[in-house]
Amino acid sequence: MNDWAPIAKEYDPLKAGSIDGTDEEPHDRAIWRAMLARYVPNKGVTGDPHLTLFVARLNLQTTEEKLKEVFSRYGDIRKIRLVRDLVTGFSKGYAFIEYKEERALLKAHRDANRLVIDQHEIFVDFELERTLKGWIPRRLGGGFGGKKESGQLRFGGRDRPFRKPINLPNMKNDFYGEGSGEKRNWSREGTRDWRTRDREHERSRDKRWPERERSWTWGESERERDSKEERSRGRERKDRDRKDRERDRSRERDTKKQRDDDKHR
Repeated sequence: MNDWAPIAKEYDPLKAGSIDGTDEEPHDRAIWRAMLARYVPNKGVTGDPHLTLFVARLNLQTTEEKLKEVFSRYGDIRKIRLVRDLVTGFSKGYAFIEYKEERALLKAHRDANRLVIDQHEIFVDFELERTLKGWIPRRLGGGFGGKKESGQLRFGGRDRPFRKPINLPNMKNDFYGEGSGEKRNWSREGTRDWRTRDREHERSRDKRWPERERSWTWGESERERDSKEERSRGRERKDRDRKDRERDRSRERDTKKQRDDDKHR
């Protein structure tokens, strides 16, 4: 795949739903929904999209003034738009910040990602709605990111770039002359001593072995971490159940004591 890149240059819902961008069939209904969507960017949004940052995972209490205080350190800001609910007026947890200069935009994009504001670690990226061809928002099954628990992760963005695909071409065994149309011309001078061939094979195997050990170790650590998370969630569920049972017993004791007090009066 000569055109492979970790960050999507054009939005394709089917590729975004694949960890390496190579899926040929959608694996969840949200991808189907995104593939069938005909999304048109909001024409009411003004400003230069190429000078605009997308800021997400904000604390719902974070205000425009706080964002201006934090992001003005990277350069002059032209406009801040904190997205709010039309009915309640409460923040939806994301905003768009337009800078006056590209240099300020790039500096904020580089340095402000994962910054902590009001006890929340934020996520910063370029605006994609008007700059990435084919963009489909998250509410229509597209977007980038998502949560692991939902089973609807999206890849190809800054938060979760594509992983490089593993290409396994159909290799033929040249030892039997399958890789070449020519017949192998065996001669006494062209052959090598079998001991030399075995020594080279052993050296090659020794070089490959540490790489295999690293890959196995990585897989084991992933499995161990998932197992620990499962055990941790199981303990949390047990603790919640135990606390609920103790609370119920306490209520029963209080009710019984109240009845006894009423009888003695």
